[in-house]
Amino acid sequence: MEEAGVGAAKLSRRESVSPVKGESPFLGPREEQRSCGGVRKRRDLSPLGCGPRRGRAYPSATPSRCPGPASATMSHQTPLGSSVPHASCLDLWREKNDQLVRQAKVAQDSGLSLRRQQLAQDALEGFRGLLHSLRGLPAAVPVLPLELTVTCNFITLRASLAQGFTEDQAQDIQQGLERVLETQEQLGPRLECGLRGLWDSVLHYSSLLLELLPALHHLAGLQAALWLSTDCLGDLTFLLQTLNGNQSEASENLLRLLKTWSPPAEESDAPLTLQDARGLRDVLLTASAYRQGLRELITGSLPRALSSLQEAASGLCPRPVLVQVYTALGTCLRKMGSPQRALLYLVAALKGGSTWGPPLLEASRLYRQLGNTAAELESLELLVEALNVTHSSEAPQLLIEVELLLPRLHPASPLHCGTQSQAKYLLASRCLHVGRAEDAAEHYLDLLALVLDGLEPKFSPPPSPAGPCMPEVFLEAAAALIQAGRAQDALTVCEELLSRTSSLLPKMPQLWKDARKGTKESPHCPSWVSATYLLQGQAWVQLGAQKEAISEFSRCLELLFRAIPKDKEQGPASNGEKGCVSDMTLQQLRAAALISRGLQWVASGQDTKALQDFLLSVQMCPGNQDASFHLLQTLRRMDRRDEATALWWRLEAQTKLPQENAAWSLPLYLETYLGWIRFPDRETLLEEFQTSLPEPCDL
Repeated sequence: MEEAGVGAAKLSRRESVSPVKGESPFLGPREEQRSCGGVRKRRDLSPLGCGPRRGRAYPSATPSRCPGPASATMSHQTPLGSSVPHASCLDLWREKNDQLVRQAKVAQDSGLSLRRQQLAQDALEGFRGLLHSLRGLPAAVPVLPLELTVTCNFITLRASLAQGFTEDQAQDIQQGLERVLETQEQLGPRLECGLRGLWDSVLHYSSLLLELLPALHHLAGLQAALWLSTDCLGDLTFLLQTLNGNQSEASENLLRLLKTWSPPAEESDAPLTLQDARGLRDVLLTASAYRQGLRELITGSLPRALSSLQEAASGLCPRPVLVQVYTALGTCLRKMGSPQRALLYLVAALKGGSTWGPPLLEASRLYRQLGNTAAELESLELLVEALNVTHSSEAPQLLIEVELLLPRLHPASPLHCGTQSQAKYLLASRCLHVGRAEDAAEHYLDLLALVLDGLEPKFSPPPSPAGPCMPEVFLEAAAALIQAGRAQDALTVCEELLSRTSSLLPKMPQLWKDARKGTKESPHCPSWVSATYLLQGQAWVQLGAQKEAISEFSRCLELLFRAIPKDKEQGPASNGEKGCVSDMTLQQLRAAALISRGLQWVASGQDTKALQDFLLSVQMCPGNQDASFHLLQTLRRMDRRDEATALWWRLEAQTKLPQENAAWSLPLYLETYLGWIRFPDRETLLEEFQTSLPEPCDL
């Protein structure tokens, strides 16, 4: 006769038992189906009144019949005439759990997405019903290992189907802990301590009950995954210290704590699980190493980042994550001055999967640092093509995977490759910057078509380095077209920009008035419009229409002298205002417009008007030496020797001073424009002027 009681042997696993027609899996043959308190009694009833004792006592305070889900009976049907031994409720519940685990694994292996989704959803609902039945009983130690295992399977499947953790999973974990503490009948005061307090109490209590430890470590692994995914690193550190029994130690290194954590092995007759505690530990170790390495990479702790990322690469790393880790390693080594090692990791990342965007972007940065412009532009071209291809992603495993525990990539992250339009902008701007005007013009036109035709959502600038606002993209496109000799196309782009911004012009007087009062309304639109007029003027110059060019330069200056620079006390500008509003930008725009108009006066033989514009440009922007050289040449041509000599001495002294790098940067379209009006040969002019000066007389 089998013994009953808490200290009895563990439950033996049973094969699936199904009733024949007319029988109940809970109460036996129909002729014996009576409630446990009925007239007919059976000698082999357990305290639950639901079957024979199987080596452990069941809770003493139990309902008169087993509250198992209806699905449990439906899933244990056998052919007619088969022998049906009496089965305990616990055996049936465990068989139901094992059947649902197998069903979930069948769903994972299914190649049909709809069938896979349906099987997985059915398994989830099965776990939900089974868990509801188990929690309908008073909490008892013999049943808790199975109940906690079902809880873990339910949380794992639910989180994997939702591709992330939610508050519901936290509540499921809390209910599991509360069920453990219910066996002590001291739950009330402990609830006020929160999850950390619950875990502390449960793990100290369970240390006396070894049979609960495997399931509790499994549940602790899910709690660790939830806290890691939500960045609750303090709570996670506390949990791991408690699991390792070293709360008194000062170690807060998550990787060291995870390596130290050794979940107890599950016994051979334990209920099946979708993912055991040791598998969760390996996933947590990889995810934690990668998160830590990425954080250290962003903050500049490069040696530590390298160590953490190498730890992640050596762990349980799915291919998509391995591509990210290799790319991050390439970024880290590039910043550490090891470009060849960085290139090896980037090549491995490109070979490792179909997500080519991040490694291609990092490769372009690496080649730019090496000065290999051709390879840099080729990498950006491949990046644009890669972002244009839609890859069919693999169906996620019905497990807690590393991807679920990683944060969303911030736009400023080195692994964020952006959208196709952002990649197209990087390619176009780099072509313009290195002097490939024809390629730049084509790429800018493609970009504008992509954005204006609505093929992509609203364009946002590349976050690192700070990208331009959308009007500046138009201006850069116009500058590229002018540099490529396509002045008429540049005028078309400028007209498109004016049609989108000039509607604000009637409001300009009130706009400037509000700006002086410090209101939040943007006073920076005039810089966009005035820059458009500036580029239109240069396009007319290229077309040989001198009168139209002077008119556009004058309209540009009219707006610029009324525009207000950004108030430095208002804080940084938003993404839509970056690079458009600095005081230095306005100064250089004014100097460019004055020099451009002055050059047209020179071309028409009106040196007096040219002299006025050049002189005003020197006064408006003293740091612009091109204005001073144009002024010197005009003074010399007008034979104003005294003024020219004074200016020559000043320029000669400036050329002998050490040149310092400017602490400010200008928009790309303005840098390109200033290159067009740069004085062609400064040294030759200074030398020629020096030879024309009278030699000093010897006394």
